[in-house]
Amino acid sequence: MTLGLRAGFRAPLRPRWQSLLGALVLGALVAAGQAPLSLWWIALPALAGVIWLAAGQRWAASVAWIGFAAGFGYALAGMFWIVEPFMVEAEVYGWMAPFALIFMAAGMGVFWALGFGLGAQIGPGPGGRALGIALGMAASDALRSYVFTGFPWILIGHIWIGTPVAQAAAFVGPLGLSLITMGIAAAPAMAATLRKGRGVALLGVALLGLGAIWLGGAARLAAPVAPRADPIHLRLVQPNAAQNLKWLPQYRMKFFDRLLRLTSRAPNPGTPKPDLIIWPETAVPFLLNRPGQGLALSAQAAGGVPIAMGIQRAQGTRYYNSLAVIGPDAAVRDIYDKSHLVPFGEYMPFGDFLARFGITAFASQVGNGYSAGTGEKLLDLGALGKVAPLICYEAIFPQDLMHFPSRPDWILQVTNDAWFGTLSGPYQHLAQARLRTIEQGLPMARDANTGVSALIDAKGRIVASLGMDRAGVLDVTLPPSLPKTLYAKLGDVPFIALIAALFIVSLLFSRNVIDRKGKRH
Repeated sequence: MTLGLRAGFRAPLRPRWQSLLGALVLGALVAAGQAPLSLWWIALPALAGVIWLAAGQRWAASVAWIGFAAGFGYALAGMFWIVEPFMVEAEVYGWMAPFALIFMAAGMGVFWALGFGLGAQIGPGPGGRALGIALGMAASDALRSYVFTGFPWILIGHIWIGTPVAQAAAFVGPLGLSLITMGIAAAPAMAATLRKGRGVALLGVALLGLGAIWLGGAARLAAPVAPRADPIHLRLVQPNAAQNLKWLPQYRMKFFDRLLRLTSRAPNPGTPKPDLIIWPETAVPFLLNRPGQGLALSAQAAGGVPIAMGIQRAQGTRYYNSLAVIGPDAAVRDIYDKSHLVPFGEYMPFGDFLARFGITAFASQVGNGYSAGTGEKLLDLGALGKVAPLICYEAIFPQDLMHFPSRPDWILQVTNDAWFGTLSGPYQHLAQARLRTIEQGLPMARDANTGVSALIDAKGRIVASLGMDRAGVLDVTLPPSLPKTLYAKLGDVPFIALIAALFIVSLLFSRNVIDRKGKRH
C-alpha cells in the first residue's frame, strides 16, 4: 500500500527516463538549425517531435520535465562553444569549462521548462497542450531576451537566418519569428487530436503559411534597391591576433605592427581609396588616454583616412571598452563606450554595490572589469553619416538598436570573436548580426579580430567576408539603406502583448471547454 502511494505520488512529477532521453536528443537536433549548420529542415521536425512528446504527457510537471530535458540538450549542442573562453588560459581556468557548460545548459533547460510548463496549463488534451507549449515557448524566448540584462542567443526563430523566411523579421522581429516557428512545429500534435479532415486541413494551413512567408521573403530579397547617391568606401582590417597571445609582451607590438601594415596596404587596382578604416574591438595595446606614439603611428599608417578603432580607455579608477574615431591628425573625433556589458565576462554583477561594504574584488571602479558607458550614442562621421556603434556582444540585442536618439544611416560592429573558438560561436554571432540588418533595414560593417569580418546589406545578405583565422583587409562599398521597417518602428512590445493575449484567450477557451464537458457528465 505504501509503495503504491509513493509510486502514484512520483508518477505525475517526472516522465520515464526514456522520454527524458528522447527529449534531450530531440533538443540537440533542434540546435542543428542554428549556425553554422543552419539545418532548419532538421530543426523544425525535431521541435515538432519535442512538442508531440510533451503534449502526450498527462501531468503538467511531466510536460515541464520534457521541456527541461529538451532545453538542456539544445544548449549542450548549440552552445558548447561556451567552454572556449576558459581554454584561452586552460592551465588556470580550464577546470571551470565543463561546469560552465552544464550550468549554461541547465539554465536553458529552466527557460524551456517554464515555457512547456506554462503551456501545459492549456487543454483539454494533447492538442490544447501543444498550442499552449507553442505560446509558452514564444513567451520563454521573450523572457530570455530581457530578464537579467537579457541573453537572446540562439532563439528558436534564429533557425531561419539565411533563408527567405528571415525577411519576416523586418515586420515581426525575432520574437515574432519564434512565435511563427513554434506555431508551425505545434501543428502536427494539434492535428493528431482532430478529426482526419480537420487535422489534414490544419497541417495544410501550417505548411501553406510557411510557404507564403518563404515566397514573400524571396520576393523581398529579389526587389531592386537604389544605390547610394554618394558611395561610402570602407576598409575592414582583420589582424587575426590569437587571444592567448594577444596581450603577451613579446606579441603585443607584433600584432600592432600587423595592424599598421594592413592599414597602409595600397588598394587593389581599380578599388577606390577608403573613406573610413575600421579596426576590431580592443585592437591596440595602449589606452586611449595613454597612447604614447600609438595614435600618431595609426594615423600615419591610415594615410589621411580616419580610423574607427576598438580601444580601451581609463577614466579615474574606471575602465571602458570603447570605439574611438581617430582623425588624420591623430586627434580623437568621437568616442562610444560599450554600455551593454557581458555579465561575469566584462563585469561582476553587483560588484560596485559590494564595494560599498569593502568587498572590492569584484568592483569595476577599481579595475576589476569594465564600467558601462552612458548608453546608446550615434557616432557622427560627417559625410559618411551617423553610425550606430555596437561592440561585440551588443549586436545580439535587437532592443538596443531602438534606443538611439535618431535613426542611424548604417550600423558598425567591432568585435573580438577569438574568445568564441572557431567552430560555432563566431558563426552564431555573425548570424545574429545579419538578423539585426533585416530588422532595421540598415547595412552593417562588421570587423572581427580573428573573423568573421563581413559587409552585410540591409536584407541580411553577406556581400563580402573574410573567414576565420585569416589576417587581411576587406575593401568594400557600403550597400544602401532601406526605409524604416515596421519592426524598427514598433519593437518587441506588440509581439509580447500578442503572445500574452493569445495565451490568455487560449486558457479561457480551454477552461470553458472543460467546464462544459463537466456539466455534460
